[in-house]
Order: sequence, then C-alpha cells, then structure tokens
Amino acid sequence: MIGKMDDERRALLEIAIANQFDGVPIVVTAWIDTAFDGHLVLSLQLIKDLELEPLAETEAILADGSKVVLETYLSFLDWFGRRLPLQVIANDGRYPLLGTALLEERVLHIDYKQRCVRLD
Repeated sequence: MIGKMDDERRALLEIAIANQFDGVPIVVTAWIDTAFDGHLVLSLQLIKDLELEPLAETEAILADGSKVVLETYLSFLDWFGRRLPLQVIANDGRYPLLGTALLEERVLHIDYKQRCVRLD
C-alpha cells in the first residue's frame, strides 16, 4: 500500500471504509498515528456520512494524560485484500487516524527524505 507525506510531514494512507460487510466503501485519507494503539479514529461528521452503527462507549487516555469517554461505532475496512469489522472511535479531528493495531503483521516504511510512505 503506497501513501504520501504532506507538507506537515504527516504519513498518510488512503483507506476504504464501509458501514456494512457488503456495503460500498468510501475512500478517505488517514493519518498514521503510531501513538494510538487502537484501529481507527474518525470524525463524527464522517461517521454520520458513513451511517455507522453505534456500539458502546470506551475510556481513553489522551496525549496530555487526561481520561475521556468516547463513543465507538462499527465499521468495515478493506485491508490487504480482506474486509475487516472494526470498532471505530469518534472524535472531532481533521484527519481519520490509523493506529498501531492495524500495523501489526505489517512493515511500515516512511522515507522523510523522499517524502514517501509504504505499508507492506
């Protein structure tokens, strides 16, 4: 999977997310967040646009150490030839965040000099 680096040096990948296992996916650009150990974080607006089904609340610890309760939703991600059911966390961020739970079993290459990203 080939990604790109933006002018802020964020590693970005295009991912396809659907609201049902057999649903039509929407392609979005996600920021690879190696400090996030979950799967995906999506904005509330994108969750509404995708019409994702609510699941439950979960407690999270933010980068500043504070604890918050966040809503989660069911999504389906096209990931290396498979469609995976995933719990998505809602927030108000600019980019969807792709966490390290999706990077397991993968090799992430980020070349800052060439400004390119590859996930094998």
